Amino acid sequence: MTDTATESTPSLLITSAFDSGNIVVESIAGTQATLSIRKDNESDFFQWFHFRVAAPAGTALTLRITGLAASAYPGGWPDYHAAVSEDRETWLRAPSRYDAEEDGGTLTIAYTLASDAAWFAYFAPYSLERHHDLVAQAAGCDGVALRQLGLSLDGRPIDCLEMGTGARPVWIIARQHPGESMAEWWMEGALEMLTDPANAHARKLLAACRLYIVPNMNPDGSFRGHLRTNAAGVNLNREWHAPTAEQSPEVLCVRNRMDETGVAFAMDVHGDEAIPAVFLAGFEGIASLREDRLALFRRYRDTLAIRTPDFQTKLGYPEARPGKANLSMATAQIAERYGAVAMTLEMPFKDNADLPDPAQGWSPERSIQLARDCLATLAEMVEDI
Repeated sequence: MTDTATESTPSLLITSAFDSGNIVVESIAGTQATLSIRKDNESDFFQWFHFRVAAPAGTALTLRITGLAASAYPGGWPDYHAAVSEDRETWLRAPSRYDAEEDGGTLTIAYTLASDAAWFAYFAPYSLERHHDLVAQAAGCDGVALRQLGLSLDGRPIDCLEMGTGARPVWIIARQHPGESMAEWWMEGALEMLTDPANAHARKLLAACRLYIVPNMNPDGSFRGHLRTNAAGVNLNREWHAPTAEQSPEVLCVRNRMDETGVAFAMDVHGDEAIPAVFLAGFEGIASLREDRLALFRRYRDTLAIRTPDFQTKLGYPEARPGKANLSMATAQIAERYGAVAMTLEMPFKDNADLPDPAQGWSPERSIQLARDCLATLAEMVEDI
């Protein structure tokens, strides 16, 4: 596609041909672009976007992402502001407005370039290169072992970092849904804390537990710019009851390792498109529910709410009715299969409505800090897990 430009209406150069990139350019007219989001491969899911716009500094951009009423979570667009960065280090929020009636649901982003290019994304991306740096740095620390549990469908490693000398097996996994990049920012905070020999909470956890940490369950979807699925269009968090090598080897290799180690405590780290809050979902609906394990989950939840005002207990998902848990999902399957205290942690794509930050909204920095608060909370009650 070409665009005729004059000095008063410079043309925009838009691309997503990079790690986790996703956008379709429908048309460009002067400083306005009409865009849409490519669906996950072999799937109808779409919501994640990540692209670069190049134009002269000072250009006032109007970017219209259309067709969003058919996206995976249309409730995620009202009150949402797109993430933007010009240095790919600091991610701010660009003023954005959603109109459900315009062109099948349109998010209009208004942004004036300070330099000659800017990157826009649904949330601050976490690249595969950064992932490999994270794994390598953690694996180089004393007492940390890197274990490749298996390969993804595209042949990428499913890495697990194992550490600690205690008897309690603790599993933390993230990014089953690849577009939920805040989950790996959370993992960065967790691994930084756990490999800091001066951190007292980390020292306590490492003495009491053997930790198994999978920073990215879905590297293929992450690289391909998917919202929710792997290379085959499979939602990994609906595969835990019967994962297969053909469709969900990522889950299969992790669950096989869990079968070897057992699980006392597990956290599955995610992001939620619509709810502007941090919250936990538990395992109330499993058939083998034990009141003592449920009490530990609730104690963890309530203690975390005291530790950090970024966490709350009013908003969240409804509890499953007794015996009605979805065992295809990680948290329910792990709780039922191993008798674990298991939970799903959700962070917002929007802002945290209780503590709004107009400049950044929910951010990598807050995800990193939340990880430290989550692990410190676990350390305070680890003897009872």
